[in-house]
Amino acid sequence: MDKFTTLTAIAAPIDIDNVDNDQVFPARFMRRSRRDSGYGRYLFHDLRFEEDGSEKPGFVLNHPVFRRAKIIVAAHNYSCGSSRLGAIYTHYDYGIRAVIATSFGDVFYNNCFKHGMLPVRLPAETTAALRRQLHARPGAELTVDLETQTVTDTAGNRHEFAVDPFGKRCLLQGLSDIALTLQREAQIRAFEERYRRAFSWLPLRHHEEQEE
Repeated sequence: MDKFTTLTAIAAPIDIDNVDNDQVFPARFMRRSRRDSGYGRYLFHDLRFEEDGSEKPGFVLNHPVFRRAKIIVAAHNYSCGSSRLGAIYTHYDYGIRAVIATSFGDVFYNNCFKHGMLPVRLPAETTAALRRQLHARPGAELTVDLETQTVTDTAGNRHEFAVDPFGKRCLLQGLSDIALTLQREAQIRAFEERYRRAFSWLPLRHHEEQEE
């Protein structure tokens, strides 16, 4: 998993409350393989494209400058509704590394920390002000600093945010669930040795299966 420390990048404003995961990543695309070309093309698919595949000019991510956005500034209850890991993948494959909102769907929020994305909660008045700045200056950059837990807006003002210490550590060190488990490899091996000694009466094939 990629580390996340500080990100300065173009930010795109999403003004919609209660953005659900079927808007973020429509369920019909869940059957498609991510290996082919990633899920980035499906981010907000039905909001971005007409039925014939042409772009909807009014949607923010179709604006030329926002195509390169790595930060989304949203509103209330972002990525809510049915649980789907693809909601994370479609952001990540598009290039989004941080999402700022007043609140998030719990599953999306927690999964971000496991897949290299930072979710930032800020008060409603702050997220609204950030979106106004981004509408006024399309292509403007924000800075999200995980170490200091601050977002710096286009005027240079810094906004502090809270974050779970464990999630922060995982992102700063680039630790996936597997990497976290492997940090305890010595303890796991020691347990296996104790297990073999304690249950030496089990058939050898059982031990071989354990090793596999």
